[in-house]
Amino acid sequence: IESLFSKHGLSLSRIRGQGYDGDSNMQGEFNSLKSLIMKENVEAFYVHCFAHQLQLTLVAVAKNHIDIASLFILVSNVLNVVGASCKRRDLLRETQAAIVAKSLSNDEIQSGQGMNQEIGLKRARDTRWRSHYGTLLNLIALFASVISVLEVVEDDGSQSEQRADARTFICALESFDCSFNLLLMKNVLSITNELSQALQRKDHDIINAMSLVKVCKQRLQTMLDEGWESLLTEISLFCKKHDIPISNKDDIFILPGRSRRRTPQITNLHHYCIELFYAILDMQLQELNSRFTELNTELLICVACLN
Repeated sequence: IESLFSKHGLSLSRIRGQGYDGDSNMQGEFNSLKSLIMKENVEAFYVHCFAHQLQLTLVAVAKNHIDIASLFILVSNVLNVVGASCKRRDLLRETQAAIVAKSLSNDEIQSGQGMNQEIGLKRARDTRWRSHYGTLLNLIALFASVISVLEVVEDDGSQSEQRADARTFICALESFDCSFNLLLMKNVLSITNELSQALQRKDHDIINAMSLVKVCKQRLQTMLDEGWESLLTEISLFCKKHDIPISNKDDIFILPGRSRRRTPQITNLHHYCIELFYAILDMQLQELNSRFTELNTELLICVACLN
């Protein structure tokens, strides 16, 4: 960085701001890039990359809901088991290749250049762009293969704890509850992820950024107002594809691991629609509205007039 500055006649002493993501080697307290620059110039204040911070905050807000927090914990544990060895990763790859080949032969999926590329499971990292969204996308795409690998671990695992964990994860993944949360968060993150990706582009000015925020809010509101039926259809198709029992909307919701006496007497429809669908979307909208109020949006647009 110093040599680049020198090449263009600049100096570290003239830096007034630093901005990048929150990885430890970038903004850590002692030997990070931020700290090294501030040792040279205490006025070079650090500001977390806003788009990155926004995406992480929206994910964190969703995780404030216990069901979504449980989903991400489950996904992390499944990835640890399936990716624990080269043998399991190879088995996942081979199983998925066989599924794709069978689907192609049955004309269930189309073939063509760039289609049906080999993918793997992605681990969600708070300092990686799109990682949470990418993790859920790949798990959905590899769902049947992941179940197959877990079944092999359940049958042939070297330790009883491994076999027990695999069985537990299979039961959790093959539940309507997991399917609902998985596809709900995939759809929500697809909207907020587009905003975060767009805000990274250097060719956006403040007015364009504010219009993108407005579009993101509108899409979330549209999903809140009109997206329930389409989400339910998507979940039903996913469950049928993977032989997962679909909960009857009028039955009493039973919280796994809780007795009926300790469970509130609500229907499945109330739980999934009101306590999950509406609640998660409302949390996302509230966070965006609190960060981009009408007042500060107008202020940012007015500031852009000085450009």
